[in-house]
Amino acid sequence: MGTDTTGVYVYGIVPADVEPEPHAIGVGEPPGEVEVVRHGEIAALISTLTSDRPLGTPEDLTVHAELLDGSATVAPVLPLRFGAVMTDVEAVESELLEANETEFEAALAELEGRAQFVIRGRYVEDTVLRELLDENTEAARLREEIRDRSEDATRNARIALGELINQAIEVKRAEDTRRTVSELERFEPLINHREPSNEEDAVHIAVLVELARQQELEDTLRRLAEDWDNRVELDLLGPMAAYDFVTKREPAG
Repeated sequence: MGTDTTGVYVYGIVPADVEPEPHAIGVGEPPGEVEVVRHGEIAALISTLTSDRPLGTPEDLTVHAELLDGSATVAPVLPLRFGAVMTDVEAVESELLEANETEFEAALAELEGRAQFVIRGRYVEDTVLRELLDENTEAARLREEIRDRSEDATRNARIALGELINQAIEVKRAEDTRRTVSELERFEPLINHREPSNEEDAVHIAVLVELARQQELEDTLRRLAEDWDNRVELDLLGPMAAYDFVTKREPAG
């Protein structure tokens, strides 16, 4: 995009009665003012780009997420992928909103009153290692074999122990994820199982639940963490836009 070109950056789809927060700013340099383009019962959150600076800085990513996540606390939001740009406001209305009106209305209705939360649990290394060695006699034997001996002299044993630990962690991760999901059943959530982002991940899932039950969700996870007793550290992220649960058509540009 050249310096003489303007474009319209689209953040996501919301109900038509949504208004941006006063003084909300968008991505780019200088930051664009966040506005709403409406069509019937739906709307798009947008801002105008007036710079040829490439998008994708950490600041841009943060602005994109904060706008959508903040909106998701008060209204259903269909987030668009970062970097969705169209030529002008008229294209947003006709090519995006009007062309997908029925689809977007149905999706927003399904999200009404709900938001995404991400649940991540990390094993406490010392605790889970003791647990693994207590449960696996071969791992305990290998641990004793390498104790106080050089890496060169115990290379094969260290490799074998590492493989046993990784396999055991995978089994425990599956079991602990199942337990977490079981604890959440009463919320009737939609659940997306995410890939581990770290070898010490115990749980990594996204859930779509009713916003009104956020405190109950927090209490449930607090009790679960207490039951695990310094075995798994649980974090809850959200509420946020339903990134894991929407399939949407991107702007053609």
